[in-house]
Amino acid sequence: MSLLEELKDKGVDIEEGLHRMMNNVSLYERMLRSFPKMMKGLEIPVDFDGTDYAEIIEKAHSVKGAAGNLSLTPVYKGYTEIVDLLRKGQPEQAREVLVKLLPVQKEIIDCIEKHS
Repeated sequence: MSLLEELKDKGVDIEEGLHRMMNNVSLYERMLRSFPKMMKGLEIPVDFDGTDYAEIIEKAHSVKGAAGNLSLTPVYKGYTEIVDLLRKGQPEQAREVLVKLLPVQKEIIDCIEKHS
C-alpha cells in the first residue's frame, strides 16, 4: 500500500492535501515527509504544568497549522481543540484531548517515516 493510501485509511484528507499542492503528488509527499522532522521540536508533554500556557499554545498552534496545510485531519482537529481549550483556561480538558491524540499522531508519523 502506498503512503497516500495508508494515510487516507488513517483519516487524512489526501484529496484536499493534493489540492493544496496543486495536485503535485511528489511535492505533497515531500511535504508530508518533512512533518515528522518538524514535530521533533514541537512535542507537548502530557503532564504540562503551570498557569501560563503561552508556550504550549504556541507549539499546538504551530502543529495545527502544519497539519492543516497537509490536510492531516485527525491531527489538525485535535490540536485545534487543544488550542481552543487552553485559550479558554481549560488545561485538564486539553490534556485529555492530547492523551487521545498522541497515539493517532504517532500512527500517522510512523506511517510517513515508514515510507521515507
